Amino acid sequence: MQGPLPLVFDIHRFALDDGPGIRTTVFLKGCPLSCSWCHNPESMSVEPEIAFYPDRCIRCGSCRDICPELAITDGPPLQIDRLRCTTCGRCADICPTTALRMMGKEYPVDDLLEIILRDRHFFEASGGGVTFSGGEPTLGINYLSRLLAALKAEGLHTAIQTCGLFDYDRFARKILPFADLIMFDIKFIAAAEHRKYTGRDNESILKNFKLLASDAGSRLLPRIPLVPGKTATPWNLMEIASFLADLGILRCDLLPYNPAGIAKRLAAGLKLPTDLPDAPLGVEEEDDLRNLFFNALHSLSKSRLDAGKYSDDPQGGLPCRSTSIMQ
Repeated sequence: MQGPLPLVFDIHRFALDDGPGIRTTVFLKGCPLSCSWCHNPESMSVEPEIAFYPDRCIRCGSCRDICPELAITDGPPLQIDRLRCTTCGRCADICPTTALRMMGKEYPVDDLLEIILRDRHFFEASGGGVTFSGGEPTLGINYLSRLLAALKAEGLHTAIQTCGLFDYDRFARKILPFADLIMFDIKFIAAAEHRKYTGRDNESILKNFKLLASDAGSRLLPRIPLVPGKTATPWNLMEIASFLADLGILRCDLLPYNPAGIAKRLAAGLKLPTDLPDAPLGVEEEDDLRNLFFNALHSLSKSRLDAGKYSDDPQGGLPCRSTSIMQ
């Protein structure tokens, strides 16, 4: 008997930043990590949540009147008693301005496929496809596998974005055969730093990456979020460059920090971390770190190649400074 389906909290059509071409990105709820800088904090919990956006509220009182738990008080500003709220969603259903939004909805596989396939023409014309993100999409690995297999049967390009914390044997059976691109986040090499900022050890994550470097080949794309004062330090980037060079991985995507998570945390009634950066790196500082990283990756890769460390040519040739996954 099939259990409950994973919850989808957003379907982003015509996305341009989640893989090659024009894409539909499906965001699934639930993540085993709790990164302090997460720009999708509404994805951390597997449970549905109610978000409130005060700037859209017209104080009509409809939500207050319909709430069966009396969890909404009419401010200003409107307040939600999160302890009383049962996330029944009635307030979001009746809100005329979408100031209240239910985050998390079940989509049977066939229903979600129908929505995705509406944009087949754009995928085919642009070399795009479908990306599954989160949260961590592999938490619902059976559901994800069915979706990926169905999309491949339709001839579409498929991609996933992952934090890398999953059971590798299941991933190899259920995901790897159907994923054309695996965007794999690497945040830290140092275990203590990873534990400090994400709440979990990274031993399994790094092990999974090494296995995928062998099994997925050029389908594997590491990504580094450039979080000011955390991941975006010379020491951390040099460690990651060395880790990738050892594996012959020469492509990497460096992602600017996105402070949108601050507003999303407030909307979901979540506590803000005290050390959360409120802006990305400055242009010059980011350029300096990118240059440092790619120069290190180039130098380390060449030294390993000269020393005969690689049995085959490194993946993707020598690295370039561009971080585009279209390279």
